Amino acid sequence: MTIAIYFGMFLAIFYFFLILPRKKQEKKHKKMVEELKKGDRVVTIGGIKGEIGRVKEESIMLKVAENMEIEMVKKAVAYKVED
Repeated sequence: MTIAIYFGMFLAIFYFFLILPRKKQEKKHKKMVEELKKGDRVVTIGGIKGEIGRVKEESIMLKVAENMEIEMVKKAVAYKVED
């Protein structure tokens, strides 16, 4: 009986300290990706900084220099740069 209680407590601690915060972080990232728009300055998970030129359904065109755009998957955006 006590092993079942310890196992249940372990699962509860595991859920509250590992799974729940990760779910919140994923939800926040998904919302940020959905709200991307032209003109937003972003940094990708690869460290590329740029400004969004166009937004497509699953990708963005990222302006990284004058007359140079690269197409990236939206999920590759790590975060927006706030001015």
